[in-house]
Amino acid sequence: MEETPTPERGAGADERSGFLRELGLLDSTMIVAGSMIGSGIFIVSADIARLTGSSGGLLATWIVTGLLTLAAALSYGELAGMMPKAGGQYVYLRESFGPLIGFLYGWTLFLIIQTGTIAAVAVGFSRFLGVLVPGVSPTGWIVRPIDLSDGYAVSLSSQQLVAILLIVLLTALNTRGIRVGKWIQNSFTTAKTAALVGLIVLGVVVGRNASVVAENLSELWRGHDPATLTPDFGFLPAVSVGGGLLALIAVFCVAQVGSLFSADAWNNITFTAGEVKHPRRNIPLSLAFGTLLVTVLYVLANVAYLCTLPIEAIQSAPDDRVATAALGVMFGPAGATIMAVLIIVSTFGCNNGLILAGARVYYAMARDRLFFRGMGRLNPRHVPAAGLWWQGLWACLLVLPRTRARDAAGALQLDAAGAPTYGNLYGMLLDYVVFAVLIFYVLTIVGLFILRWRRPEAERPYRAFGYPIVPALYVLGATTILVVLFLYKFETSWPGLLLVLTGVPFYWLWRRGPAVGDVS
Repeated sequence: MEETPTPERGAGADERSGFLRELGLLDSTMIVAGSMIGSGIFIVSADIARLTGSSGGLLATWIVTGLLTLAAALSYGELAGMMPKAGGQYVYLRESFGPLIGFLYGWTLFLIIQTGTIAAVAVGFSRFLGVLVPGVSPTGWIVRPIDLSDGYAVSLSSQQLVAILLIVLLTALNTRGIRVGKWIQNSFTTAKTAALVGLIVLGVVVGRNASVVAENLSELWRGHDPATLTPDFGFLPAVSVGGGLLALIAVFCVAQVGSLFSADAWNNITFTAGEVKHPRRNIPLSLAFGTLLVTVLYVLANVAYLCTLPIEAIQSAPDDRVATAALGVMFGPAGATIMAVLIIVSTFGCNNGLILAGARVYYAMARDRLFFRGMGRLNPRHVPAAGLWWQGLWACLLVLPRTRARDAAGALQLDAAGAPTYGNLYGMLLDYVVFAVLIFYVLTIVGLFILRWRRPEAERPYRAFGYPIVPALYVLGATTILVVLFLYKFETSWPGLLLVLTGVPFYWLWRRGPAVGDVS
């Protein structure tokens, strides 16, 4: 692996790795915040409200998510200060548990975590662009669905094409150098942060309905038709929020899934450590500032929803578009257009951050001789262009497969015209991988304890806030969520583990095969 220059070198090129140190504290914070804010904050509150059944439960879920995210980010800061190298979390896992665990994280990141999220965000962009440009449609077929089996198909609609073009555009721009990537990130993160602040102010000031606020406050914890959580294991009881303490914990753990992954990707700044100025200082600070900013914005956005909409309206928002419903109260039909513009800006900036950061992990893996050799090289503009293009190609391919939608009885779902309806394959894969992602987060923070014991003499410019209590609380909280998901969402938990384990044979092939990384 390449050596990382000391903080005293500051900006400029690292003569050993070739990366340019162009990202300052503001740029790094923009990557953290911009990669976190996508479309989830505008949508997932509906499902959380259905599960928790109350305005208090909705807010509590987002607050707990924020505290967990902050605890993880503050813990990662110590690891980032110790090992300010390209690859970030991959490096931390490799150093804590060995190359196999590090590889499995990087493999899963490439297979679905990063690329699947890029595909999902790109389709979200094109879906809301369709509100402004009706020709961008999920049924505007360029290639009609070709059924591969009873459950799967491939297609190319105008909506899918726009998503692919977005991925290609942002990938091409990021091969032009880190300055281009950071300019896009800073511009769009500033715009969407300002827009989210505007949504909050409008909801609290313009859309505020005194009777709605009074109702939501007076019945803060009263259940409004909360959903029943049915386990995948028959020996466990179905539960809802009114079923006692254990039932309440189970429901809140499952409710965390949407909010946690709306707040995910904060760790992407660690992937770009080779391009951050004074990384031992700026990466820990950007993790703290970025996650704190987004946590506050997310909680306040839900306060704005509750100032505008009764909890029942949040639960039943059409297509789960809670923010659109809130703006509709304030601006009528124009609210949908305003919300579409906001989400277009948000998803564009979010995808830029994901695309920019992801390729740095594959670069680090290739330098360890654990991935394709070309991904371990930089182009003349000092970025891993091969990694960017392979990431982009795989993300584009994930846009094409479709799942054939079925109802609870297993029958194919049909639209109003009697034609089959289709979902996106990556959406199902992301559901599966949620469990595995949480495992890697827990392992990384457990690694903090391991490295404190194994390398007590290592330089630690920043030490994890509240160690050992805060990191231990994160491990406890995230592990509790994992256990509940395993018991109550087993059907979407075990495939995530299977996706991770598919990397094991590839690891041994790379380990035993000829050198695939140039580490000279």
